[in-house]
Order: sequence, then structure tokens, then C-alpha cells
Amino acid sequence: QVQVVESGGGLVQRGGSLRLACAASGSIFSMNDVAWYRQAPGKQRELVADIRSGGSTYYADSVKDRFTIFRDNRKKSVFLQINNLKPEDTAVYYCNVEVIVGGTYERLEVWGPGTLVTVSS
Repeated sequence: QVQVVESGGGLVQRGGSLRLACAASGSIFSMNDVAWYRQAPGKQRELVADIRSGGSTYYADSVKDRFTIFRDNRKKSVFLQINNLKPEDTAVYYCNVEVIVGGTYERLEVWGPGTLVTVSS
């Protein structure tokens, strides 16, 4: 069984910073692509950033130059550094991890439960 947990959310003021963490655990042979999504109240879930197993990254236009995604494969973790936070960044942030399961070598996509980021003005 593979689990994913996000952490690092909280209440911050406009202009502040947060570092979100996404940690995968369980029977994992390899951790491949990892993506951060967010869902604001009343809105659809949207992709904000992802990082491939080789390290290449993608950012949504709305977060470029403020968000940085990076990974620590040894710790099976991916981080999202968020700077210059804006009230419109308020959302639940979710991590989606693609793994190859140890033993079966099955490919799985696993979601975490999310972490809430609230930005006050």
C-alpha cells in the first residue's frame, strides 16, 4: 500500500512564504512524476506545478516566478516553495504522485488528503 501526505499549509499574510511538503511512503520501487494541484473554494482543482522523474518542471502561468517545485528522491518527497503569497493563492493544495509499486511493479497514481493554505490580505 502506498500513502501520500501533504504538510506545511497554514495561515499567512499577503507577501509571506510557505514551503509545502509531499511525502510518499509504503512499498515504492520508484517515485516518478509528482504534481501539485490546488482547489480554491467554489472552483475546480487546477494544476499549479509538476516535476518529472528526470527533474524537468512545469508551472502554471499564474504561479511562475513565485512557486518552485523540487524533489528529494532519497526521502521520497517533493516540495513546493511558495513566495510572495497572494489572497488568490488561498486553496487546499494536493499532491499527486505516480509510483511504481515494489514487488508488483504496478504503476499507481496516489493523491494525498491535501493541506490548506490561507492568505490574508
